[in-house]
Amino acid sequence: MDLVNAYLARRSLDYLIGFAISPLLWRKLPGCQSAGRVQSAALALVCDRETEIEKFSPQEYWTVDTEFETQCSDSSKGICLTSWIKHLNSKKLDQLSISSQEEARALEKRIYSCQFEVRGVQRTKIHKNPPMPYITSSLQQDAANKLHFGAGHAMKVAQKLYEGMNLSSEQATGLITYLRTDGFHISHGAAEDIRSLVKQRYGEQYASEDIRKYLKKVKNAQEAHEAIRPTSIRRLPSSLIGILDEDSLKLYTLIWRRTMACQMEASRTELIQVGIGNPEGDMIFHSSASRLDFKGYQAVYEDTEATGSSENPEGETAHQDNFEALSKLEMKDLVSPINVNLEQHFTKPPSRYSEGALIKKMEELGIGRPSTYASIMRVLQDRKYVTVKSRVLHPEFRGRMVSAFLSHLFSEIADYSFTANMETELDNVSAGSTEWKGLLKDYWERFSKYCGDARQWDVRKVERMLEEKFCPILFPDLDTDSRICPSCSEGTLRFKVSRYGEGYFIGCDRHPKCKYIARTLSDEDDENETSEQIPRSFEPRLLGVMPDTSEKVFLKQGPYGYYIQVGEDRKGASQKRAPLSEVKDVDSITIKDAIELLQYPKILGKHPDDEHRVLMTHSKAGFSIRHRGTLAPVPKTQDPKKITLEHALKFLTGKNAKHNGRPKGKTSKNAEPIEWH
Repeated sequence: MDLVNAYLARRSLDYLIGFAISPLLWRKLPGCQSAGRVQSAALALVCDRETEIEKFSPQEYWTVDTEFETQCSDSSKGICLTSWIKHLNSKKLDQLSISSQEEARALEKRIYSCQFEVRGVQRTKIHKNPPMPYITSSLQQDAANKLHFGAGHAMKVAQKLYEGMNLSSEQATGLITYLRTDGFHISHGAAEDIRSLVKQRYGEQYASEDIRKYLKKVKNAQEAHEAIRPTSIRRLPSSLIGILDEDSLKLYTLIWRRTMACQMEASRTELIQVGIGNPEGDMIFHSSASRLDFKGYQAVYEDTEATGSSENPEGETAHQDNFEALSKLEMKDLVSPINVNLEQHFTKPPSRYSEGALIKKMEELGIGRPSTYASIMRVLQDRKYVTVKSRVLHPEFRGRMVSAFLSHLFSEIADYSFTANMETELDNVSAGSTEWKGLLKDYWERFSKYCGDARQWDVRKVERMLEEKFCPILFPDLDTDSRICPSCSEGTLRFKVSRYGEGYFIGCDRHPKCKYIARTLSDEDDENETSEQIPRSFEPRLLGVMPDTSEKVFLKQGPYGYYIQVGEDRKGASQKRAPLSEVKDVDSITIKDAIELLQYPKILGKHPDDEHRVLMTHSKAGFSIRHRGTLAPVPKTQDPKKITLEHALKFLTGKNAKHNGRPKGKTSKNAEPIEWH
């Protein structure tokens, strides 16, 4: 029951947080759909990394690599080797120690003027232990890094392997153990079978002396299941070629190799390091090389017969290029610099998270459970809080707004440690040391205060907070004095949130009196074809004049797309407008097209039942027939110019017609209003 109570507490917490914050987001930031306990922490990691990148200031540094030539005592042929400077003036150098070209040139001149000798030769044996078997998070990370699978896709493929399939005459067979686990242990029988197969395929010396047991724990691990492994280690990946699809075979091969490797001997590498310095000893260069003495677990990654693949995603190749040359050097051998290579570099900002890297970070911080990682990645993308470009997570402006809103008004929720500490508390519940209802009550008393404070913020106040935080992004080329509205010359350009969740834009703060929009901020440029066609900035274009009034007709861009407007913006006046639906080529719009659109809403006649007008209207979504509280779309196959009252009446009684139940002469709160021009 303690485990059940921990489950109930976790679910209740998720409901309390999600159901309390999400409605606040809908009201304060229309278009932002949800927030949650784990989701918000993951989003904060991505957004904070983006802030680090924006604030990063690159620093210049130089590297100095020197090619030395030496004459060994037992050879008449000189040896050429490349070394890197490590100590200068008896001080160890770091990355930024040589910060300018002048310093690098001075060092180059000094190197050429000195004689050098071998001051130290060190040989060491390096034992590299095999990797641990897969758990959910490490499988997702490797699938992302080595197979380029997203977390969701990796789990979908793993689920198919777990559920199994028919193999020849056998019944449906599961190919791997349970895929949602944070336990590294492998059952005794399975481990013995793995060691037996290792001895059979590679030899006695490749199998570990005893069963390897992995005791490392992930933070807040529950370890309810074994590590992810093949159900039968003797079912080689090569035997499944033609049975599994390509992605399933790749993932199965990854799991099979890792499972085999975890019960094998460590690889052994011989490393040789040589120090080269001047007689005074205040300038030291370093060279190194390695040679693989025993493959150990790496043998499984080279086993193409078992895997049917020549890919070696984890096997390492020892650097043996200079090993023979360095091994011939002895103390006091004289060497001479023959070439000094100076190279300029600049420090790089921290890398954005990939899905694998974000999962690894969340695992380190103790955020989330193995079963939640893939769903969190999916939710962040579905909500358009982040996008994946070249397998890297980029926060969208919508996501950065949500993260800023939460960190400002719900500082406890946005704190990484909160989610991790809460997982610890939930583990205490599962251990029986904490009473779950008391835990929820204590948390709710604190959390409800945050919700109450957030409700006091109106949308304008939220906009000002976001404008202040993201001012360098929203107004990259403008200072406060330069943000006067160019249309009315009275208002100020401000960051604004659409009340209908359609987007975010920079516009005049005198709206709706002044409807000038300087720039839209679209999060959907890569997803929405229409958004791609709307440029970030669009100057109003004069199409012509109305034939009856001689008023100018403009093509303009608003937060929801392009529209036609008759006349220029006037203070206190509402101009006649007509929205454009899908625009294939904005340059093809003519005055004839504009006049055609401006005739809507058009009266088709009176309804025979009540004598009320039947209208044909036009919006961004297309043409519609409207009669009182009934709205029916016009099929796109129909030519709007040929629609008659008879056609309209059929559409109004069709299955696609929508009725809002609005009484005569009144407008319901949820009804879509008619926009009269």
